[in-house]
Amino acid sequence: MSGMAISLAGSLAHQESENVVIAQGLKRQDPELLDHLIEVYQHRLMRYLLFLTGKREVAEDLFQETWMRVLLRGAQYNGKARFDTWLYTIARNLVIDLSRKRTMASLDEMSEGGEDDRPFEIPTTGPSPLEQFQSRENSAEVGEVLLRLEPTYREVLVLRFYEELSLEEIAGMTKAPLSTVKSRLYRGLAALKPEMEQIRASRPVGEAAV
Repeated sequence: MSGMAISLAGSLAHQESENVVIAQGLKRQDPELLDHLIEVYQHRLMRYLLFLTGKREVAEDLFQETWMRVLLRGAQYNGKARFDTWLYTIARNLVIDLSRKRTMASLDEMSEGGEDDRPFEIPTTGPSPLEQFQSRENSAEVGEVLLRLEPTYREVLVLRFYEELSLEEIAGMTKAPLSTVKSRLYRGLAALKPEMEQIRASRPVGEAAV
């Protein structure tokens, strides 16, 4: 077995062991563990909620509610999946519940089939949408563009590139077929370019990128 493979196997084993420890602590409702989890995941969770809702006040309320659910339902986490995917699933369900009560853009579509299932061809010439996304130097611009995209595309992009979840993990979390997740990913990436160009075109002449 190569050194890289051994390192990867060790990393996976460590992650699985960490997930088990978290699961055991949540079953005991260990307050120190919960404080540690909040400290580790607070910024990532808030970023995820901000991208999903587009509203800081709403994100902050859902942030608090998410951790309350973690405390109350911690026994449901068995440690077999990554803790962050379980955490984001709780947050996502709260966003969906809220969207049903309000008229904000709903995430319910994410669990259903639709136009996302149509074939989507990736251009074979020039930089791919993925390369265009990854080469952006201004993360603030990318964040602004993401908030302009459809919620179905925005969530997959955030989970894939900010949270570094695999496509299979995203499919499991959103309860969408893997083919649908791939379609949303590529369509979202393709939608970034015109939105980014629009932002840059709206800058005052001579303003440099940060």
